[in-house]
Amino acid sequence: MTEAKPAEKAEAKPEVKTEAVKPQAAAVIAPATQAPAAHAQNAGGYKGGGKPRQMSSRPQRGRGRDRNRNEDGIDRKIVSIRRVSRTYSGGKRMRLSVVVVVGDGAGKVGVGIGKGEDVRKAEEKAYNRAKKAMMKINLRGTTIPHQVTYKKGAALVFMKPAAPGTGVIAGKAMRSVLEMVGVKDILTKVLGTNNSISNVYATLEALQQLKPIKTNVKPVK
Repeated sequence: MTEAKPAEKAEAKPEVKTEAVKPQAAAVIAPATQAPAAHAQNAGGYKGGGKPRQMSSRPQRGRGRDRNRNEDGIDRKIVSIRRVSRTYSGGKRMRLSVVVVVGDGAGKVGVGIGKGEDVRKAEEKAYNRAKKAMMKINLRGTTIPHQVTYKKGAALVFMKPAAPGTGVIAGKAMRSVLEMVGVKDILTKVLGTNNSISNVYATLEALQQLKPIKTNVKPVK
């Protein structure tokens, strides 16, 4: 009887130890073996792995309604959109007023104002009026022939020729007219009012003051 008891205890101890160690070892080793597999799935930079995203086949949108080209090769750009009202015997009627600048980028430009119940109708009216009022401007390459300062009402604008690569250094109102006429290098400054409509018309009339430079001039003896 005394010899059998130690034998049972010696046999029970190894069984308890082996059962307790195996689950712990599996819990510790399993994450280490699964981590590289998860890392390999995300190696491509896509969240959660799986197939990469496909780029959309739709064409990119342009600048929107403020500038587009028609079939006749004339660009248009909206400078100002205002809400105006007129009082009648029955009350006030609200409408929209749109200022549009048009040009072919080769020396012709025009400005028009249109009113309508919505922006589209007012824009079409302004475009038709600006297209009829297009005029030829004297340019010298990508800039203007000479320096000019022009005043119209409260608007005072200054323009100066620039070297190729300078770009159009101008505000929004003046830039719209200069880009439509085809000027790519110029230095400008608005010295008067900040009204965009006044500056547009002042810029247009200032461009009309430009005179072509005569190249075939005989030297004075």
